[in-house]
This record gives sequence, structure tokens and C-alpha cells, in this order.
Amino acid sequence: MSETIKVDKGLDVRILEGGFEVAFNGVLLLRHTAQSPIVFVGQGEETIEMYRGNFDIRDYVIERTPLKYAKIEEKHNGYTIELSKFEGEQAVIILQVGEEEGRLKVEYNKLDSSINRFWMRTVADKTEKVYGCGEQLSYFNMRGKNFPLWTSEPGVGRNKNTYVTWQADVIDKAGGDYYNTNFPQPTFVSTKKYYCHVETTAYADFDFRNPYFHELQIWEVPKYVLFETADTYLELVEKITNLFGRQPELPDWVYNGIILGIQGGTDVVEEKLTKALEKGVKVSGVWCQDWQGKRITSFGKRLMWNWKWNENEYPELDKKIPEWKEKDIRFLGYINPYVAIEGDLYREAEEKGYLAFNDQREVYLVDFGEFYCGVVDFTNEEACEWYKQVIRENMIDFGLDGWMADFGEYLPTDVVLKNGVDAKVMHNAWPTMWAKINYEAVSEANKIGEIVYFMRAGYTGVQKYCTLLWGGDQSVDWSLDDGLASVIPAALSSGMIGCGLHHSDIGGYTSLHGNKRSKQLLMRWSEMGAFTPMMRTHEGNRPDDCFQFDDDDESLEHLARMTNIYVTLAPYTKSLVKENAARGIPVQRPLFMHYEQDEKAYDIQYQYLYGQDLLVAPVHQEDQTEWEVYLPEDEWIHVWSGKEYKDGTVTVQSPVGYPPVFYRKKSEWKDLFSQLTLI
Repeated sequence: MSETIKVDKGLDVRILEGGFEVAFNGVLLLRHTAQSPIVFVGQGEETIEMYRGNFDIRDYVIERTPLKYAKIEEKHNGYTIELSKFEGEQAVIILQVGEEEGRLKVEYNKLDSSINRFWMRTVADKTEKVYGCGEQLSYFNMRGKNFPLWTSEPGVGRNKNTYVTWQADVIDKAGGDYYNTNFPQPTFVSTKKYYCHVETTAYADFDFRNPYFHELQIWEVPKYVLFETADTYLELVEKITNLFGRQPELPDWVYNGIILGIQGGTDVVEEKLTKALEKGVKVSGVWCQDWQGKRITSFGKRLMWNWKWNENEYPELDKKIPEWKEKDIRFLGYINPYVAIEGDLYREAEEKGYLAFNDQREVYLVDFGEFYCGVVDFTNEEACEWYKQVIRENMIDFGLDGWMADFGEYLPTDVVLKNGVDAKVMHNAWPTMWAKINYEAVSEANKIGEIVYFMRAGYTGVQKYCTLLWGGDQSVDWSLDDGLASVIPAALSSGMIGCGLHHSDIGGYTSLHGNKRSKQLLMRWSEMGAFTPMMRTHEGNRPDDCFQFDDDDESLEHLARMTNIYVTLAPYTKSLVKENAARGIPVQRPLFMHYEQDEKAYDIQYQYLYGQDLLVAPVHQEDQTEWEVYLPEDEWIHVWSGKEYKDGTVTVQSPVGYPPVFYRKKSEWKDLFSQLTLI
């Protein structure tokens, strides 16, 4: 027996015997009874150890207490709900439930200062699926697992059952697991067509294993939780980006071809660029991450983190950049939020007090793998202005049209920051603060829409500050959790929460413990790259162990063909990027975003829709000449054969150079797509 208190602008609160329910726009979200409370509180003691961006996090829960008893009072703008441990006792947590800007907002007020653990439950059912939580590389549908949300290195291998991951764990303390990600976010999307966002930067763990509720654990009482509903998934991601912001459009020059990742100095770049152009490779830029110098470590080639042109490494680069630009080829570099102790930028930052401290009030030095760096303190406004100046003067004014804005996830939990906030709370906030530095440096130079920087780390709010995501440091192999395949759920999950521009290192990055990039892997990766917003290669951390794009004529000719496909698709891709900037609808989309009635579409994570009209199913396993593809109900044309297909599972010939790609027969872009057959 239930009693409706009030229905107001979609908010429906009902009194139950010993509890209450909260629904919003017809979706039941919260249900509380004494037997099944929605909030638990308690205390815990955590141990957090960081080794080169990999975190060992352990928690000892001292107390976990259900808040069984609820007292509800209607207010003029919603409801106040007092939650207590025992009937008649003073409240421990007070909830303010109301509607704000079309969203259900649940604010939490903590009355007991000792609480540092908080668990909240939302209503679920057995058939529900959930997506998002930032960029997830192993699982797109997260139902059935829990996901700790803490920005970190994703780890090598990312599957505890593999030999590579075991070696990385034992030797490097860097094996990783299915949930490790550079870009977590406490936001998920439900197939009930709502999203839930928890406003916190503390460590969190979202648990989707129970058939009847989702349990969201946070290591603080969060400021608030937001829910918003929609009639379609397209409308839902549009609402999500109304909240978090949207990425700007990519510069037009990006669509002129591939960005070649090259290292080794001016002469090497010129030689490799000429070789690629002579073979017909369409090139829009060269990305030289060692433009400021490099060092050699046991991990491989690492960069010299002093963010200015290294004239010894790249002689006459100041003359070459404008020469290349005359040929419509841009130059891109590299930067991250740290400064190496050997560099003059470190000395300047140290003198001016721009670096974070340890508890002895000494500069905190972070071990990045056989070299040490200071942390630029982004809670210090003067330090932020200085770092933006470094970007403007040393990069933008020098002529760079883009860069990798790397890292952001390494903030140690025992560092002392100027704002006085515990680094355990600031850790997850750091990637968004780093993105904001880049965005403001470009914006203040009036270069938004002309410069592109790409990031791997993220958190809530990064959407409006990050011009482009990249999928991080995949292994140079065929593994599902850390190889070519993992890039696809990464793009889909991040797209669901508002980062709709995504790409990856073509060929992968990490070569360790016997992993060596093969020619076939590089070619298959470039096939997928042709159907993403930007194509970019990477030499990898051990270039000499990995096959490179120009190692033989066949690979160059294959790359030339893929770049021709990418350039041919440019008008279509531009329209998708424009839609992402205007509405927040991602370029790479899960099949269910346009085929909501197709139950099978909700569990497919290694295919994607490129916009509404192209379906891409990258070949992500070795030595395959045919590939199984699932087609939702529509009329589909296989790009390379012109053969027409309906819905269902089909098998198509997919030799190297011919990835499984289909277009909608009724697409307004069909004339453009048909041109791909001729390439």
C-alpha cells in the first residue's frame, strides 16, 4: 500500500510502510525501507601506494551502518528526508530532494563528521544494462561487475589471467585489471534511459552486481547526485553534455590525412615524411613527441620533460615548421603537467614556488621511471598562469598546431597542495584541471578550432576542455583487454558520458615482456583508424622492437589506401564532429543508439556505428580473412563488394586492407560511401 504525496514537474515521492520511493519522469530511482535502506555510512582506513602511476589501494572498513529510519517533510521546493540509525534518534544524513533545471537533484548533508565512507543504492532490475563510468576498456556493458573509479595508469595487459599481465605485475608492479583507466567518471547511463551522476572527486566504487540495486560507494559524503531522463539515447547524451559541456570542432587541417608519429630529429622526420608522400600517403601533420629532447631508460625511449625546443635534437626546426605548413602539413609536439629536475623550467618553477611540496615543505619529486619530476601545482593560480605562458610561448608561438597533453593521473596522495585540500580528494580532479590549462592557453591565443591537443586522462568536466581523447597506452598485441580491440569499448563508453571525439595510437604503444608489434597488427589498426575522427601513428616505447609504417613498401601502400579512405570520408566525418560539438552526440556510437528495439545491440562492444550511416566491425584478431558481423534491422551495403544485406549475423571476406564496413542503403551519404569501393 502506497500513498502519493505529490507529483510535481516529474518528481513523484511516495510514502511506503517504513520508507519511501522516489521516481522521476516515470522512472523509479530510489526505494527505501528499514529492511533495505538506500544509504549506509561508516568509517574506513585506506592504504594507497603509488608506483609510477599504478596504485595499490586497500581499504579496511571499520564500520558500515545502515540508516534504516527515514523522516520525510515536504518543503516548497521539494522534500527533506532525515536518515538515522535508530528510530527516534537524531539524523545522521539529511537529504534534500528536488527538481533543478529539469534534473532530479539529491543533496546530502553530513551531520556526523566522523563519516568517511558512504554507500548509496539506486533501484535496478535484472534486465537492466549500464554504460559509461568514463572510459572503460574491457567492458562496455558494466552490469555484473564493480568498477573502482580512480584515475591511474591502465596497466599492462589488464587481465590477471594473462602471462603478460602477470609478468608486468611481478616485474614492474604495473599489470592492471579490467577496471583500471586513465579516465574514470562517477556517471553511468542506464537502459531505463536515465543517467546518474555523483558529484565527488573522492575515490569511488560503483557496483553493478546486484540484480535489484546498484550500490555506489564513495569515500566521502558526496555533495549531490543528479538524475535525468530522456525518451531516446540520442536525447540522453545531449542532456549529459548540456551538464558537462561539449568538445569544440576539430581543425579542418586534421582531415587532410594522417598525423605521422616520428622521432629522431629533423632529418629523420624529413626523410620519413618524403618517403610516405612519395608512396601516396595523405599526411596532415607530423607528431614529434621528442621535440624537446629524449632520454633512454630500461622501459625504452622516454622524453626530456623540459617544454621547449631542443635545438640539438631538432636543428633548424624553427625554419622547417613554416616550410611544412606551406605544404599544408602541421607540426605537433608533446607536453605534460610535470617538469624534470634537469631542466630550466623546473628551476624556474622551484624558485617561484609553483611546485607542490611534501610534508617537510620540500619540493615533492615523483619517480616516473628512472627520472624525477616536480608537480606543477594547479591549485596555485600563479602557477597555472605560468604554465599557460609556457604553452603559449614555447609551443603556440613557436608554431605548433597541436600536441599530446599527456598524463594527469599521477598526482600522489601524500603531496601537499597550496589550496590545503587533501590530495586524495584532488587526485581525481587533476586531469580536468590539466585539461583546463591547455584549453585556456589555446583559447587565450585565439586558436580554438585551429589547434588540437589530445589527452588520455579525464574526469568529470573534462568534456568542455578536451579537444580530443586518445585511448592511452595499449599493448602492441591482439589481446581483448589491452590490444587493438580494447580501443572500441573505450570510444563507446567515453562517448556515452560526453567525450564523443576519440582516437588511438595506430599500432599501439607498449612493447614489454616479449610483445613486439607485427606488420599485420599495424595494418589492421590503421584500418580502424580510418574510421575515427583522427588518424595518428605511434612508434611505440621501443621503436626498434616494433614494425613501423615505413618498414616496407606493402605497409606504406596499405597506409596510403587507408588515408585515401579517411580523406574521402572527410565531409561525412566533419558533419559528425559538428554534430558532436552542437549536440554532444558521439562520432563513434553503440549500435543501440540508433536501434533501440534490437536487444542484441546492447551487448555488442567490438563494433560501432560511425555516425548513423556507417557500421564498422574492425578485425581485431590475427590471421583472419573473414569476419563475423552483426547487422541491426535495416538495409545494409557491404562497402567493398557492393552486396546488400539485411539484419542478423553475417560473415564477410575481410582480408588485410578490407575491414568489414557497411553503409545504410537509404543514407543521404550513399554516393560518397560508394566512392570507397574505387579506392
